[in-house]
Amino acid sequence: MLKIIIIGCPGSGKSTFARKLSKHTNIPLYYLDMLWHKPNKTTISRNEFDYNLNKILQKDRWIIDGNYQRTLEIRIKKCDTIFLLDFPLNICLSGVQTRIGKKRADMPWIETEFNEEFKQYIIDFSDKNLPQIYKLLNKYKNNKNIIIFKSRVDINNFLKSVSNF
Repeated sequence: MLKIIIIGCPGSGKSTFARKLSKHTNIPLYYLDMLWHKPNKTTISRNEFDYNLNKILQKDRWIIDGNYQRTLEIRIKKCDTIFLLDFPLNICLSGVQTRIGKKRADMPWIETEFNEEFKQYIIDFSDKNLPQIYKLLNKYKNNKNIIIFKSRVDINNFLKSVSNF
């Protein structure tokens, strides 16, 4: 487990899990949101994003947190381990709500409101994004370590097992 991606619905706890896993494994952590977003709430160009992502993918060890469906298969091809947080909608909505107004290591600004467009993206995630994610996981299941969490208890049990190494 040296090249890891963590994917799942916003609010599922990807970044929190990524930080804990990085701490337990000493593998460097990269947040796609920090690559894509600028502090002034604009974004870099796709070419610049792809260039920066490719620099990370060339490293020997990494944890990459974030969905960014457009680049998902590229990351899957380069990783050895995939963690999918497939949580119920209410958990994800609550997860986003609780981080409003808090400084986060995975975002270059503090969210001050639960944007309606973002909320709709979360509501639609299981119908629009998860089928594509599961299709890719199925495609690469024979040569990738794929771990799917359905609850925070699953995550905590996994982290305990990693701590016992």
